[in-house]
Amino acid sequence: MQSFLIVLASVIMGVALRSCRALFLRKLGALTFLVASFLTFYYFFASLYAGFFGVILWFLLPWIDLLIRIRKLRFPIDNRLKNIPSPSEDHFPNARRLFSEIEDSHFEFVSSSCWQWGVMNQHFQFFWHPEAKTIAALCLCEQDHVAFAFVTLSSKSNNHLKIHTTNYPFSPTLRDSPRSHWLFLPCEKNRFELILREHRRNLSNHRLNLENLVTPQPDTILEEFENELIAQVQYNVDRKLIIRTEEESYRYSTKGLFFLWFQSMKDMIRLC
Repeated sequence: MQSFLIVLASVIMGVALRSCRALFLRKLGALTFLVASFLTFYYFFASLYAGFFGVILWFLLPWIDLLIRIRKLRFPIDNRLKNIPSPSEDHFPNARRLFSEIEDSHFEFVSSSCWQWGVMNQHFQFFWHPEAKTIAALCLCEQDHVAFAFVTLSSKSNNHLKIHTTNYPFSPTLRDSPRSHWLFLPCEKNRFELILREHRRNLSNHRLNLENLVTPQPDTILEEFENELIAQVQYNVDRKLIIRTEEESYRYSTKGLFFLWFQSMKDMIRLC
C-alpha cells in the first residue's frame, strides 16, 4: 500500500504541475510523470533496471504510430496546390487575429490554395509585401479532429537562397534542401509583428538586406512554392529518408522512420 500511495502522490503532483502556467513548472510536471513511471516498474518488479525500462517506454511510444500508420502512408511526389476557398477562420485558433495582423502590417492578399499532405489538409492564404520583398503565408491545418494555424514568412536572395521564418509548432518531417533555410520559432511567438521581427533578424544572420533580396512576383508565388517542395522531396530521396513507389508517390524508409522518431523526441522535450 505504501508503494501505491507514493506512485499515486507522484501522479497527482505531476497533474498539478502540468496545470500551472509557468513553463518551468509544466516541464517539472512532465519530469514527475517519468518519476512515477520509474517507481511503478521499480516497485512492481523490485528492480532498478525495470524502473529505467518504465522511463524508456515513454520514448518508445511514437514507434506505435510510426510502425502501424506512418509506415503505410503514401505521399504524392508531384504535389500541386489546389485553388479552393479556405474554410472559415473561426475553426482555427488565432487565425482571424493573424489575418488582421498581416493586413495591418501592409501585406496584400494574393490568393488562397489548399494542399493535401497525407492525412492533413493545409489551407494557405498568401500575402506579399513588395517593399519588404517578403511573402507571408497563413496556413490553416486540419488533421483528423485537430485544427491549428501558423504563419510562415519567406524571402529569396539574389543567389536563389530561400529564407523562411515560421511559428509552425512541430519539427519538420523532411530535411531541408541546401538552398532552403528554416527558422522555427517557439510557440509563444504567435503575434505577427514578433514573427516579422524574427524574420528580419533571420535575414540579418544570413547577411542579407533589401538590396540582396528578389522582389516576389504574385503570379509565380504558388509555382515557386510547389517547386520548392518538389526539390525538397528529391533531396530527401537522395538522402534515402524516403523511397519512391510505383504509383508516383513516396513512403518513408527505415532511415526515414528513425528520422521521424528523432523529430518526435525533440517535440516531446520542447512541447512538454
